[in-house]
Amino acid sequence: MKLHRPPLILAFLLLLGLGLRFWGLDLKPMWLDEVITAIAAMGRRYDEIPVGQFFPLSYLDELFTVQPGLSCTDITQRLIATSPHPPLFFCLMYGWMEALRPGEHWVWALRALPALFGVGAIAAVYALNRVAFSTAAGLAGAAAMAVSPFGVYLSQEARHYTLPVLLITLGLLGLVQMQQDLQRHRFRPWVWLGWAAIAGLGLYVHYFCLLALAAQGGALLGWMLLNRGQISRWGWGALGLAIAAVVLMYLPWLPIFWEHMNRPETEWLGLADGILGRLSPLLQTAVGWVLMAVMMPAEKQPRAIAIPSALFMLGYAAWLGRLLWRSGRTLWGKTPQQPALTLLVGFLGLVLLEFAVIVYGLNKDITLAPRYNFVYFPAVCALVGLLLAHLPKGMNPKRVWAIALAVGIVSSLVVASGLGFYKSFNPLKAASEIYSDDPTTPTHIVVSAPSTQEIALGLSFGLEIRRRALQDHSTTPIRLGFLAQPARDAAFWESLANMPQPQELPLNLWVVGSSQMPKQSFPVQVWLRRPPGSRPRRIRCAIAPDETHHAANYPYQGYVCQAGVGRVSRAPTPLPPRSDPAAAAAGGW
Repeated sequence: MKLHRPPLILAFLLLLGLGLRFWGLDLKPMWLDEVITAIAAMGRRYDEIPVGQFFPLSYLDELFTVQPGLSCTDITQRLIATSPHPPLFFCLMYGWMEALRPGEHWVWALRALPALFGVGAIAAVYALNRVAFSTAAGLAGAAAMAVSPFGVYLSQEARHYTLPVLLITLGLLGLVQMQQDLQRHRFRPWVWLGWAAIAGLGLYVHYFCLLALAAQGGALLGWMLLNRGQISRWGWGALGLAIAAVVLMYLPWLPIFWEHMNRPETEWLGLADGILGRLSPLLQTAVGWVLMAVMMPAEKQPRAIAIPSALFMLGYAAWLGRLLWRSGRTLWGKTPQQPALTLLVGFLGLVLLEFAVIVYGLNKDITLAPRYNFVYFPAVCALVGLLLAHLPKGMNPKRVWAIALAVGIVSSLVVASGLGFYKSFNPLKAASEIYSDDPTTPTHIVVSAPSTQEIALGLSFGLEIRRRALQDHSTTPIRLGFLAQPARDAAFWESLANMPQPQELPLNLWVVGSSQMPKQSFPVQVWLRRPPGSRPRRIRCAIAPDETHHAANYPYQGYVCQAGVGRVSRAPTPLPPRSDPAAAAAGGW
């Protein structure tokens, strides 16, 4: 493929990737994982969130304000206690937020840095393919990543995925240069030390970078074994020293790494039983590959939209897959850059093997979350770019690229508009049901929060409800509260009955229950305290007649409150036909 003015094409692709990643950056609601990022990135602590009392949603404006003057050590210590993640990304995020001081635009600022890392990854893929193959392959790889809906999805998340993508891409670039050193019997220390430094930094950003490191080392080692007659002794020694340097960099964090591996946050990744449970990871992996290239509004849409969208995605994936297969068959074994191609294919194959071991060996189905495909996403973009840059004879490159770019741009806009990659803990539905159900009646929301994950879930609900109330210029009092007990326990309902609250009637109450709590565990009626000096001293809240709602595996139930009689100190008595939470607790909940 002959190209004119490659720098201009690269600049266009970078601007295209930038535009797609910043399109509607702050329009989607903050979901659970992003709230966890926000608390760490703003230097906040979970003990700043009131427990056992209702507070107005306006307090969230103060909570999500940057706390100045903290160091990376401070952020790291807080993170160790509350989250199973390494600290580097969160330290960078804190420095970014402290420098910007974004005020009311904090959601945009929080997502902007990951988006910029995503743009940087586009440039890194160009450099990888240019060094490994050709300028044409570099531009094609950059284009593949720029318009990938999966790449846009990762870039618009205030999470630690695009920085690892950037580091893994740079690691592959270093790996190719190390391979070239071995081929040409030369040694550039900055290449080997640079690769070790990037690999070590990756381990402090995301633990899955360990998978990328193992696959990179395994791919290079495998190639060296296949060509051992051409590898000098210094080559084996250089690889050993580079790996040793990575280990030395990571030694200070190893004890915390082992501690994090035993935390309960990944229990939701369990592999399902039965033949379908064993086969589902294969299907989910294939779907993840499709979503790297195309995304149409097929999720949570009417059938008239979902079915044609799904058929288009399957048809496009089949067309692109057939095209790439033909190009690969033509290219394999016939390109001067076969060593680099072997290296990237080996890396991709080893990562997929690691995923299979985790899924079927450790019973952790990481294919449930497409985002974890970030580990091998750079290699996919590099290989797709190479294959599209060397199309077989008889194919019209301009036509192929016009179709691929058009589909990629539309798919990326679908993602940026919130019509793809739906979050299981998306607060949109809950906010719509809680706020829009009766926006003129004062509302209390109480969340069962025995862990920081439930606190983040409740905060995501509160943030979205507050955003809607501000848009409507609403002055209706809405308060949020957290209780540390699981809602399946009688102690939760006793604490709710004694929880101070300042609101007179009329009043709506919403209770966000415990994970996987059956709807029958919500009592038919609960009690709230009335403001001091009011008579009667209790408010009776009857369960709303509609069905129990869910955000992923967290149920939430509405209640309508009215005046009641009795003493505040008495615990609520759940009435039939729903089960008593105390009985549920005694039964082994």
